[in-house]
Formats: sequence, C-alpha cells, structure tokens
Amino acid sequence: MGILNVTPDSFSDGGQFLSVDDALSRAIQMQEEGADIIDVGGESTRPGADPIGMDEEADRVLPVIEALKNVVSVPISVDTKKPAIMRAAVSAGAKMINDVNALEADGAVELISELGVPVCLMHANGDPRTMQENPTYRDVVQEVRCYLRQRVDACLSAGVEQKNIVIDPGFGFGKTVAHNYSLMKHLRELAFSELPIMIGVSRKSMIGALLNVQPRDRVAGGLALTAMAYGQGARIFRTHDVRETKQCLHVCAAVMGAD
Repeated sequence: MGILNVTPDSFSDGGQFLSVDDALSRAIQMQEEGADIIDVGGESTRPGADPIGMDEEADRVLPVIEALKNVVSVPISVDTKKPAIMRAAVSAGAKMINDVNALEADGAVELISELGVPVCLMHANGDPRTMQENPTYRDVVQEVRCYLRQRVDACLSAGVEQKNIVIDPGFGFGKTVAHNYSLMKHLRELAFSELPIMIGVSRKSMIGALLNVQPRDRVAGGLALTAMAYGQGARIFRTHDVRETKQCLHVCAAVMGAD
C-alpha cells in the first residue's frame, strides 16, 4: 500500500503532493514501483497534529481520488475517520477505507456495512493531539488485541462481511518506543479469525528513536521491521518506499517458500 499524503503537515512527506498533478505523478510512480493499493490521506495523524474540518479534507482528497481512478489500475484507499468523507470518497472512486479510528465515529460501522467496501480497523490510544503524552498499558499486546477484537465484533454485528475486514495494531499511535517493539515482537499474537494484518511502520519515530536518524534515512530500519512482520503473518504494508518494500517482500516470500 503506497502512501499518498495530500497534506501540508504529514511527518515525512507533508507538502510534497498538494496539487492534483503532483499527487497523480506520485501515484503513477508508486504503481510502477509495485504498489497494489494507493492510500490517499487528507488529514495528518502525526503526533501533535490538529484536526481539520470536513470541507477542508474533502477539498484535499476528493479531486485526487476522482482523477486517480482514471490513471491508475490498482485500487484506491482513503485514509479518513469521517463517515461523510468515506461516503464521498467511495462515490468518487475509492475502493477501501483505512480508518485510524477503527470506525468509532457515529454511523461509521453502519456506513461500511451499507457501502460493502473493505475497511482497515486500526488501534489508537487517544487522538493525534495527545496520544503521545503518556501512553500506558498493563499489557500492550493483549490490550491492542482485545480492542481490535471488539471493533471487529461491532462490524460483524452491523453486517460488515468478515472478508472485508483488515486489522492494524497502530504502530506509533499512542505507544511508546518500547510498546511498538513489543507489538512487533508479538505480532503473531494479534491475529484472530484469519483476518489480514496491515502494518504501518514506514519512516516512523520508533525507527528514528533507535537509530537517531531523520525520516528520509529510516528506510533500512523500516525494511527490517517489514521483514519481521511478514515472518509473523502480516500481509499488507503501508509505506512511503514502495520499490524497496516490494523487493524486501519478494525476498521474504522466497525464503518462506523455500524447501
């Protein structure tokens, strides 16, 4: 899953793809590099980010999605937690919802049941403005698993088909560096009901804190985490660095498939 942030303030690529033309060029490049999904986001969810209004988010993502559906052949995902944006994005051509709020917004679960599109449910402890102030858990692995199980059950009860549900432990969303690495070490324990696991570790601070490098220099660390996650069953990888991640996964698959 290639990341396409059409935001001015995302932590790694904010401001780079604000125009529709720039966004299209980047999406085409990621598809050529091997992206299987293009994930369009119009609201930054980096730690400390302020929320934006629905109209502003719509103005950022909808023209891009409408243009993208005519120039890429892979599915388009929209990264949003607002039901109104979800509906409008699907009408514009999006085929998947990626929600860092796990459909907690009023009416979101029912909307996904109505739309019948795949959805990724992510765990986050708090909202972006405050989630990194003092995240605490008794057992981060079990608490994240329990939360995701509850959200999946809510979706199933509302009529969302199990085949349309993906889960994401939410690396960096209300977790310390230690929490993130514990989740990675025990990623296999988060699996249930054969649901696909998606991870998003690309260029994140859990790598920067360990290696003391800026986002653009975190690719190698991200690939190490990608390989470890693949070995534990993750199958969807949200990344800024599509070509490198695709190559990493190709090698991982060869190892896993060897005699």
